[in-house]
Amino acid sequence: MEPAGEAPVESITPIRVRYAETDAMGVVHHSVYPIWMELGRSEFLRELGQSYSEWEAQGVMMSVAELQVKYRAPAKYDELVEVRTRLAEAGRRKVVFAYEIWRDRVKLAEGQTVHLVTGPDGRSRVLPEHLLEWISRAHIGE
Repeated sequence: MEPAGEAPVESITPIRVRYAETDAMGVVHHSVYPIWMELGRSEFLRELGQSYSEWEAQGVMMSVAELQVKYRAPAKYDELVEVRTRLAEAGRRKVVFAYEIWRDRVKLAEGQTVHLVTGPDGRSRVLPEHLLEWISRAHIGE
């Protein structure tokens, strides 16, 4: 399973802040950032050449084990933000993604998610060799 073209080191996902994502002051609620990170992660895999749903079809799930977000500045309704996603670590049992969320030249948030490889039954599995090789190509310095 070869990635299409050059493997991205970083994926950039633009998002226009929706009204429903804000609080009464028009500021994006803190719970929205992990959702944006999920969008970034899904697009990262898609740009690499295979969607997460294709992994699931092969019986490979990535269960979120840890989520970390550090908030730096607020985003507001109707602003255009971008989620920058990269692969921080890829192993047989664990995959880690790193994120930065920006508006223009202002970093709004940064974080990471740690995913454990599981099967459809939720039990621990190892990442098949072909998927490990495939995703490892996106790692900085690989």
